[in-house]
Amino acid sequence: MAKNLLIVESPAKAKTIEGYLGKDFLVKSSYGHIRDLVKTDDAIDVENKFKQKYEVPSDKKAVVSELKKLAKDAETVWLASDEDREGEAISWHLYETLKLKDENTKRIVFHEITKPAILKAIEEPRRIDENLVHAQQARRVLDRLVGFELSPVLWKKVKPSLSAGRVQSVAVRLIVEREREIIAFKPDSAFRVIAHFTTDTGKELFKAELPKRFKKKEEATQFLKDCLEAGFEVEKLEKKPGKKNPAAPFTTSTLQQEASLKLGFSVGRTMHLAQRLYEAGRITYMRTDSVNLSQSALNAAEEEIVKAYGENYHKRRQYKTKSSGAQEAHEAIRPTYFSQHTISGDRSEKRLYELIWKRAIASQMSEATFEKTTAKIAVSTREERLNATGEILKFDGFLKVYLETADIDQDPSEKDSENKLLPPLNEGQKLLLRDMTARERFTRPPARYAEASLVKKLEELGIGRPSTYAPTISTIQNRGYVEKESRDGTPREYVVLKIDEGEVTEKKDTEITGTERNRLFPTNIGMLVNDFLMEHFEGIIDYNFTANVEKEFDEIAQGQKAWEEMLENFYGPFHKGVKDTLENAERASNERVLGTDPKSGKPVSVRVGRFGPLAQIGSQDDEEKPKYASLRHGQMIETITLEDALELFKLPRSVGEYEDKEMTVAIGRYGPYVRHNNAFFSIPKELDPMELTHAQAIEIIEEKRKKDREKIIRVFDENPDARIENGRWGPFIRFGKQNVKIPKGTEVESITYEDVVKWAEEAPQKKKRGGTTTKKKKK
Repeated sequence: MAKNLLIVESPAKAKTIEGYLGKDFLVKSSYGHIRDLVKTDDAIDVENKFKQKYEVPSDKKAVVSELKKLAKDAETVWLASDEDREGEAISWHLYETLKLKDENTKRIVFHEITKPAILKAIEEPRRIDENLVHAQQARRVLDRLVGFELSPVLWKKVKPSLSAGRVQSVAVRLIVEREREIIAFKPDSAFRVIAHFTTDTGKELFKAELPKRFKKKEEATQFLKDCLEAGFEVEKLEKKPGKKNPAAPFTTSTLQQEASLKLGFSVGRTMHLAQRLYEAGRITYMRTDSVNLSQSALNAAEEEIVKAYGENYHKRRQYKTKSSGAQEAHEAIRPTYFSQHTISGDRSEKRLYELIWKRAIASQMSEATFEKTTAKIAVSTREERLNATGEILKFDGFLKVYLETADIDQDPSEKDSENKLLPPLNEGQKLLLRDMTARERFTRPPARYAEASLVKKLEELGIGRPSTYAPTISTIQNRGYVEKESRDGTPREYVVLKIDEGEVTEKKDTEITGTERNRLFPTNIGMLVNDFLMEHFEGIIDYNFTANVEKEFDEIAQGQKAWEEMLENFYGPFHKGVKDTLENAERASNERVLGTDPKSGKPVSVRVGRFGPLAQIGSQDDEEKPKYASLRHGQMIETITLEDALELFKLPRSVGEYEDKEMTVAIGRYGPYVRHNNAFFSIPKELDPMELTHAQAIEIIEEKRKKDREKIIRVFDENPDARIENGRWGPFIRFGKQNVKIPKGTEVESITYEDVVKWAEEAPQKKKRGGTTTKKKKK
């Protein structure tokens, strides 16, 4: 038996570390948290200093049992979970649950999984930092209180089965407010003038633009007419040196933003890949808000830059973190070995690693230097001047390795306004006009958030921390408050004026506007919940309040504030607000009357119903029962028109027969579907249920049947209701109406029917949700 037991939270991390330590060390994984708050009402005792009641989940009992036995036999137990607050909490839970003792328990931390870092951590153990544990406990308890007390309010006042969270609700608020800005936006147009010139030699073509925009078509037309017989010359020539500095190495949020822009990765995928790179010893710890680099990292970067590119490409920089809560003892995300420009293996991991390597190495390289030339071009018949600009790269510096991506929301029409290079020009030089256009351009509404830009906004507001961005964005989508999707734009006409063969011509052209790619859209229920919370719990989803809570967590982590006091100050007013709302608030409604049905003369309205957003003809007071139709995907209660709503009542409709059974197209609780032989088949988003054909309906039915056949891995002879299926997260057991987890490490082929029955009996039953308990005081 090994003298030392070292516990980490992931098997991949355990495997990497085990290779660095000798036979005296046994490295085991806790598979994340080994216990959590109980799901019942007595989880948090709010009248006893917020004392928590924990339990070990059923799927962790075997892990805990094994760790207890190994810890009992070991001379020293080393707790080596991650170095952030959550990692500290995992170590504390291990200490408490395994009943470890101070005299033979040591806590170690490291920000990279390399042999030198692990051995150095072993030489410098410490005790569990109670301040970090308290900060994590405060976050966990506060979020539990908010979620478990607000959710029943939503069930009663808005719609059953809803839930609310502190940071998540603020994120939804941002997305809802942005959507309403877009709805209210009225585009304005102006004419942008661009000309192309050559020098008197007539060889080199270059672009110039009029800085002024014309609001009226007549003004733009007159400018072009005045240029027909005009002379053009270089009135002024300016040359200015410029330089561009590299960006700081990645923090969690900047990595998420840049991986989205450069690689197209979602925030969740980026963190999953970064976790794997960290656990494999490729990069430093990936949850950090520090841009600091250690001295050893600075030295290693310098050595690699000088070796690969030359001494003139190196410039040592030490960046300072702007975030007040950041800890400079932590490092930015960087490769563990700068000499490794790339890695082998999974393509996505390789792409993310190379992005991290380039950003970190570029941060220690020389700035790029430019010479920027601006030519002001006079028009003999007008007072206005056109500008032509060009840029010459004198020294590439860090650009040899890395260029930061432009803002995701930049107007694409503005990206082509500059020449890469101007031809040799002199003041007073005559120019030849080759062409000139005045194109109608429209102002753009504020951009909808992408995952990356939402992370950026949350960080700017001080909401959340590196460990919370990805879960927050995932949660608001899973709850159905927000959808991430792409949507096609709509055609829009614009006017183009052009000098052509000695006269000004006008034509109309068409462009597609409003195209969205992987943007976050609020759903109808998300907007309704946001409005209800804004009306009754504005303080909870106030941007400043949420940011201040994060600062208080930071103060607790630094030992500057007592966590119980912080919770006490919050909970009293919050709980009172919950009680007042339950007793006095009206039920939420976002009903909107659109007009009158021309056939029946009854009112047409839209609202969120029990099963989602719907349109309604008639009212509850009518003798005849109202007609209902579900809104289609993407239709919003705030913007749907009377005509669009009436179209919904054309469903359900028949599209013919298949296998001697009728196929009916309709829209239900979960979207459009085909009904055939009492079975329901979802219609893909890209197909319009109003235009679905007989052949398409059959294809949808057969595709679903094929997937169902492939989903079932095995059916047990003893009971046909017991089977192993492929699920989203891997194989699981379906036992009647019960879904049962397969224990980790179990081979699917070896599972017997007796195992299924046993695991089904041991599986936790669904309990009624609760959150706090208030104990009666003894009289």
